[in-house]
Amino acid sequence: MGIAETMEERSRQFAERYRAVHEQIARVIVGHDEIIHGVLTCLFVGGHCLLEGVPGLGKTLLVRTLAKVLELDFSRIQFTPDLMPADILGTNMVMETPDGRRVFEFQRGPIFTQICLADEINRATPKTQSAMLETMQEGTVTAAGTRYELKKPFFVMATQNPIEQEGTYPLPEAQLDRFFFKLLVGYSDREQLNTIVGRTTRGAVVEPAKVLDGREILDWQSLVREVIVAPHVQDYLVRLVLATHPEDEFAPPITNQFLRWGASPRGAQSLALGAKVRALLDGRYNVSFEDIRRVFLPAMRHRVIVNFEAQAEGVEPDRVLLEILEKVPEKEE
Repeated sequence: MGIAETMEERSRQFAERYRAVHEQIARVIVGHDEIIHGVLTCLFVGGHCLLEGVPGLGKTLLVRTLAKVLELDFSRIQFTPDLMPADILGTNMVMETPDGRRVFEFQRGPIFTQICLADEINRATPKTQSAMLETMQEGTVTAAGTRYELKKPFFVMATQNPIEQEGTYPLPEAQLDRFFFKLLVGYSDREQLNTIVGRTTRGAVVEPAKVLDGREILDWQSLVREVIVAPHVQDYLVRLVLATHPEDEFAPPITNQFLRWGASPRGAQSLALGAKVRALLDGRYNVSFEDIRRVFLPAMRHRVIVNFEAQAEGVEPDRVLLEILEKVPEKEE
């Protein structure tokens, strides 16, 4: 079998396994198809995911269902205003040895897992939220000068309520940038709501089957990185990111008017990896312009910061980003 045939076969297998996970989640979660795709994209690239929406929309249920479909360790941390960093990471405890001596021993916190549900993450104080920075970026925990490695694969799936609600704290920009995607969970429509009410009030319990284990997930993550991004497609991606920077040569007028800060290089990396997943799902081993456009909003909306004028006029980041997509051509003129 030649290289082209091997790549085609591997992309077909990837799509099959991806859809098998999607199918099991869809047995429990009604609707929210794009949200499920976003979460699974994060899974197959090894990125963290932030789900934002008002209470009761199924954000926590989605993450818990994903954990049931995967043969990975799972823990849930309920973020509250009195939660401390040690409650997440762990702390040194005084322990007595069999011979009567007392020694310090590190007691691992709930972050030592493979899928961590950070529920209502914006209800904790910025000090506690910042405890996640090292863990999310490097997959490690440093305590009392000792560095501990977390088991791979490792994902943080966080939920949050909109920041304008009472009793919440905005996430630090440095932490937001460590999330691969930010997904906005909206309300269900009439048909979906009828299905939800009928399914959940009859006492029927749907248990999804386990589909993937950690070793297979790591294999698929390696495959995603092998997908090709042609130079002219990569240049389009780069120009899109630069268009979020105020006063940049590629920035359209709306960027200069409403944005204070643009996306970081980590945003460009997220665009490339997310587009590679989309390409594999379409049976291709190369990224297209459309693949990049399809992941642009979830990869960028939490990485741009609007200015005071945008806040005063109620301009959301998505509005700016959609206009950037319209203004930046696929090929530089």
